[in-house]
Amino acid sequence: VQLVESGGGLVQPGESLRLSCAAKGSIVLVYTMGWYRQAPGKQRELVATTTKAGDTKFADSVKGRFTVSLDNAKNTVDLQMVSLKPEDTAVYFCFANLVSTFIPRDYWGQGIQVTVSS
Repeated sequence: VQLVESGGGLVQPGESLRLSCAAKGSIVLVYTMGWYRQAPGKQRELVATTTKAGDTKFADSVKGRFTVSLDNAKNTVDLQMVSLKPEDTAVYFCFANLVSTFIPRDYWGQGIQVTVSS
């Protein structure tokens, strides 16, 4: 299983950006997909996740600005980010908890850079 991320880049404060992640390979069932991020010198932190059942979690710092959506049929997750701030600058990692063979396990993408700067 591979998680393939796209959509990062450089934007100015207040602008929007959309990240996409596709889980590819032999997948039986996806339980959770979402995004984490890691800024320079900081630990990786949860940004937003969503489950197959539609339960979502957001970091307090992104509530009201970011939305996360899971396409169960395509095994993709999107992160729509609006009103971006310089403190959103980080490498964003796609995350998935899914079943490929027999038991669920965690998978991570390679990471994609998001830079918010004027």
